[in-house]
Amino acid sequence: MSEFERRTGRRSLGNKAASGTEIIKELGAEHMRTGSPIVYTSADSVFQIAAHEEVIPLWELYKMCETAREILHGPNEVGRVIARPFIGAPGSFTRTSNRHDYAVPPPKEMLLDQLHERGVPVHGVGKIFDIFLGRGVSDSSKTRNNSEGMAQTLEAMRETGRGLIFVNLVDFDQNYGHRNDVEGYAAALEQFDAWLPELESRFAIGDLAILTADHGCDPTTPSTDHSREYVPLLAFGPKVHAGVNLGVRGTLSDIGQTVAENFGAHLARGQSFLEQIL
Repeated sequence: MSEFERRTGRRSLGNKAASGTEIIKELGAEHMRTGSPIVYTSADSVFQIAAHEEVIPLWELYKMCETAREILHGPNEVGRVIARPFIGAPGSFTRTSNRHDYAVPPPKEMLLDQLHERGVPVHGVGKIFDIFLGRGVSDSSKTRNNSEGMAQTLEAMRETGRGLIFVNLVDFDQNYGHRNDVEGYAAALEQFDAWLPELESRFAIGDLAILTADHGCDPTTPSTDHSREYVPLLAFGPKVHAGVNLGVRGTLSDIGQTVAENFGAHLARGQSFLEQIL
């Protein structure tokens, strides 16, 4: 933190584990008075910097994140640095869609690298470009919410004749899971379910969709952090056998290996289930 403050020229507030919305409520007014950015973490390996867009402009907040990213290497390397801009007045602060993630470079020979080497186009929707630092992503669409993510997915299906469309829908985690908003989470699931028939109507004969999550984020638990329940794994498409029980998988890498096999690639880890479903 001392190195971060020295290089950014600003003292900081927070420096603790906290919910993003709660720490803005707690320290937002002091931040506006002092100009000090709010720094916090969570159960994840993250270094998050929150700042009011009228106090610290976006270009400076992003520069702070780049500085933190340079510092946070070594044996205890932090997984992601995240810019968390917000607007509004004390008592009514709102985080904006100008969030930006600064990730650790993915390992060599990861799935998207292999697809790129084979000339397979990859269209990222949502945070995908940021998470993978753009590696192997031939085209991408930024989104502010699930609705935009679903609309961009349909647009990518219309424009993409072949390849992988890699989608991240952030609202389940960011807006409802971490905020323990059970009703909001349920409504978002209903909205997503209502969208699925249109997704299926766009399928070409060889298309395959895989739905999953990267971690649990149960809105009913006392904590606002990620929870430890298993995540869903649903695969469907015109040529997919219905009712196949994929069981409890050993690792999320099984999904990567399945996608890799589909495009003639192979990863160092994971067990493909492509043969089981086609």
